[in-house]
Amino acid sequence: MITLLNTHLDHKMTALIGILFTYAATFLLLKFGTGILPRDGGREFAHDGKLSQGKPRGAGFLFILTFAVSALLFLPISTDELIYIIMLLAAMLTGFLDDCSKNPWGELKKGLLDFAIALTTAITYVNFNSSTFEIPFMSNPVTIPPVLFVILATVLIWVSINVTNCSDGVDGLSGTLSVITLLTIFGIGRLKGMDPNDTYMLLIMVSCIMSYLWFNATPSLMMMGDAGSRALGFFIAVAILKTGSPLLYIPVAFMLIVDGGLGLIKVSLIRFLKIHILKNTITPIHDHVRKRLGWSNTQVVFKFAIIQILISFTLIWLLLS
Repeated sequence: MITLLNTHLDHKMTALIGILFTYAATFLLLKFGTGILPRDGGREFAHDGKLSQGKPRGAGFLFILTFAVSALLFLPISTDELIYIIMLLAAMLTGFLDDCSKNPWGELKKGLLDFAIALTTAITYVNFNSSTFEIPFMSNPVTIPPVLFVILATVLIWVSINVTNCSDGVDGLSGTLSVITLLTIFGIGRLKGMDPNDTYMLLIMVSCIMSYLWFNATPSLMMMGDAGSRALGFFIAVAILKTGSPLLYIPVAFMLIVDGGLGLIKVSLIRFLKIHILKNTITPIHDHVRKRLGWSNTQVVFKFAIIQILISFTLIWLLLS
């Protein structure tokens, strides 16, 4: 018993050291290593897009690499976790190569790469876990055919990658919402008895993002780019799968979904079904509230964060009841 307790404490202390190391390492890399990153050209289609011109883009390349190294150094990584980290790096690299490209990759190319990453991850999850999951606030878990679970998990991961990517357009917004979402998943994981290794991994990622936000707060010095936003979307999806309650993705990432997801729905309906919705709404929503309602960048971040915190707080309270 004493041996087991000491082992747990040693693991916990190692994880804590890893979290602190990750923050410091990420900070130093972002402080002195952005010379290797591409520079933003300023997006004409985005509200105030020209303000980002010349800033380092693709900082996600640095903080996702730091996360991967820290996780491997400080946590006992299982086979499936190793595959998730490899897929996380793949999501980061596809985004980073797009960040570096003079001619942005087309939607089809990026969508297919996201699909390949999502499918591989979904198959890995079912292989090492099961096709059983919990429906929130229902006592009995549900088991579905593994093939159907793989399809649904692939959709979840693909959607999470893209809505998080679309939300990255205001200084500090995507990072702040991702931190709130991951800390909410951490709380859910602790309530549901999630593997401590997975919860520590969540905190290591939060540490990376917090260090990045030091430089990304308005007015930002750098941007995470697709390298960061796509990887974060992937990580959030895998994290919610590991809680055993994938449907909780909707409330824990609600503001990411609203901000980035409405634009995906709008464009998809127009492109594939010729159906026009939200004609008077600019997407992503963060552009709508800035241009139509006159919100500043700081107001967007704070107000979106407040809404997500309230939703997350309510969700945790309901799960505790």
